[in-house]
Amino acid sequence: MRIQKINEEMAMEILQWKYEPPYDFYNNEATPEALAELLENNYQGIISSQEELIGFFCTGTAAQVPSGALLGVYEEKMLDIGLGMKPVLTGNGKGTDFFSFVINTIQKQNESIPLRLTVASFNQRAIHLYKKFGFVHKFEFTSGPYDFMTMIQVKTHE
Repeated sequence: MRIQKINEEMAMEILQWKYEPPYDFYNNEATPEALAELLENNYQGIISSQEELIGFFCTGTAAQVPSGALLGVYEEKMLDIGLGMKPVLTGNGKGTDFFSFVINTIQKQNESIPLRLTVASFNQRAIHLYKKFGFVHKFEFTSGPYDFMTMIQVKTHE
């Protein structure tokens, strides 16, 4: 796998990804605003060894839920990360390798900054994966009809 700054073709592909319920919460619409979000923020595409776009990640405020910021859940100095995997690849054991690649890439670029992510509370599949990588529950908040939680990565001493 390798990363590449998201270009317009990649962004349009991501905006057309469709997830099955209940993960359809993550579906996007191909609007000018959604396209601008992917192109103007720190979004990186994840490219497979077969040169296929298999996912993306972002860091910073692009990875935050805006209403969470208003509630103060992002005040602690950490690097926020967000990610998405191509729908046909989800739910069949590929998440560990995918997330490991994302985390390792981000940590190489930001060695000493603690990591935080925000996940929809219903997404137990993702929460289980994040816990395997040392992320623990920090805050819960509601945005519209959805509940979210922030998780922070706790470093273990070796």
